[in-house]
Amino acid sequence: MELRSLLTLLLLAIASNEACQVQSSSSETTKDWWQTAQFYQIYPRSFKDSDGDGIGDLNGITSKLEYLKDLGVTAAWLSPIFKSPMVDFGYDISDFFDIQPEYGTLEDFRTLIKKAKELDLKIVLDFVPNHSSNESEWFLKSVKREKGYEDYYVWHDGKINSTTGKREPPTNWLQYFRGSAWEWNEVRQQYYLHQFAVQQPDLNYRNPLVVEQMKRVLRYWLNEGVSGFRCDALPPLFEVVPDGDGQFPDEVVSGATEDTEDRDYLTTTYIENQPETIDMVYQWRTVLDDHKRIFGGNSSVLLIETYSPAWFTMQFYGNRSTEGAHLPFNFNLITVMEQKGLSASNVQEAIDLWLKNMPAGRTPNWVLGNHDKRRAASRYGKEHIDGMNMLVMILPGVSVTYQGEEIGMTDGEISWEDTVDPWGCNSNPNIYEQYTRDPERTPFQWTGGTNAGFTNGSTTWLPLAADYATINVEKELSDDHSHLKIYKALVALRKSSKTLQNGSTKYQALSEDIFVVQRSLTKSATIVLVINFGSVAKTVDLSQFDKSRTQSVQLLIRSIDSTKKEGTRYDPKALSLDPSEALVLTTE
Repeated sequence: MELRSLLTLLLLAIASNEACQVQSSSSETTKDWWQTAQFYQIYPRSFKDSDGDGIGDLNGITSKLEYLKDLGVTAAWLSPIFKSPMVDFGYDISDFFDIQPEYGTLEDFRTLIKKAKELDLKIVLDFVPNHSSNESEWFLKSVKREKGYEDYYVWHDGKINSTTGKREPPTNWLQYFRGSAWEWNEVRQQYYLHQFAVQQPDLNYRNPLVVEQMKRVLRYWLNEGVSGFRCDALPPLFEVVPDGDGQFPDEVVSGATEDTEDRDYLTTTYIENQPETIDMVYQWRTVLDDHKRIFGGNSSVLLIETYSPAWFTMQFYGNRSTEGAHLPFNFNLITVMEQKGLSASNVQEAIDLWLKNMPAGRTPNWVLGNHDKRRAASRYGKEHIDGMNMLVMILPGVSVTYQGEEIGMTDGEISWEDTVDPWGCNSNPNIYEQYTRDPERTPFQWTGGTNAGFTNGSTTWLPLAADYATINVEKELSDDHSHLKIYKALVALRKSSKTLQNGSTKYQALSEDIFVVQRSLTKSATIVLVINFGSVAKTVDLSQFDKSRTQSVQLLIRSIDSTKKEGTRYDPKALSLDPSEALVLTTE
């Protein structure tokens, strides 16, 4: 291990039990709309069905934009809506310039944009740059070696096995969805690279024609009125340059698993996190900035999906001379907890990993879940969903919500027979639950009635989660105290509090169970979040965290099972917390 890495780990270990302080990175007058935004991810297939076919669609989304406005959402990010054979439910795009017929038409999309603008909501689209569908016109032309498309994808002759004399894939590289990342094409008589499903051939970004084509995609949808893009699956965008003989290197066995079909069986040194990927993001940022410069209007935002290590991820922000992504997604609150479990010290580690590595002057962001990860209430526990929503709202910067987190939706139970996700389908009945992403994609729960109010049809594309009768928007709006009302109160506080928008941040795990965040701003009320991640009641002395914290604090927002009352004042030196209780307090 490098000396720099050892020193970093040592410093983190020393600081792990000490309060961490982060000053505000910019003043109120310099913040752009996205810097304090509340982003809301919509998985269109599962949000709202308008025509009774059991599949969510654009008109369904349009019909529920008032719900997002009432939540206080700044921008809705839509998972792919483009024309697709739906092998990977929209992430295998056959036409980047048209709408998937199941979801509607281009006119339906324009109606959605028009309605969103009337409500002052911004729409962000998923941009899937790594690959297309194998039914794309581009791929079909490349198979035939048509002029201009010969090298649109990563093609290779493969190699001849010296023992058997048979042709084999060029390397041992593995795809995300299990098995070889190479597929033989009979027509072209070559292998093509696919880091995802066989039906998702990787585009060749070493071809300038591909680079320009994908910039055309960005410009097209910017002209249609979108406010930015979430860029899907960035780590595999480039693979290593082949050697002088045109050969790629094999990956080595990682030791992470004994399953030889699993991508984790091998390292990904040559197929992920290449330096050219960083530069490509910088080029996309230039496309967005040029569009604003030419046409005016608000900034368009660039969000980046990456589960890469911090040293790579932080480069996406840009450097001293070049602007990059506005927000590389921060999944630390997912990944650290997956590896180590939910505790105050692990939450501090997750926050440290971002804030202590983030370049100066950049905006942090906090994510609890998405369409690829089991639902937050299922991963953290239903009793912790309010506390985790509080955490991402009270921390500085941007918060991102996956549809259903605001009402505490949990995973659906999907049988092998009902499994449709290719990651699960490419496995077998014994292990599919390790891979399938269907449970977190079940239809949104609007009511406790037939099909949860998601569709007027007789069926839904995936079975509903079992708890829809008690966990749904209609019920939670009518309840005196609910996950949804807590969520709405948090968003309202974020919007109204100058402290949360511009204040400094101090946070600390006071014990393995107790976590505290304090936001402070001169001449404004201090906001304090206290969470008990433990299973037993605790009494907390907040002066242990802040010696000046001697005056009583007032309760603003409480988790769903808390018996305390909003508006009541409490002694900060003897604050009692029930198991899983989370409180937002103020000095006012």
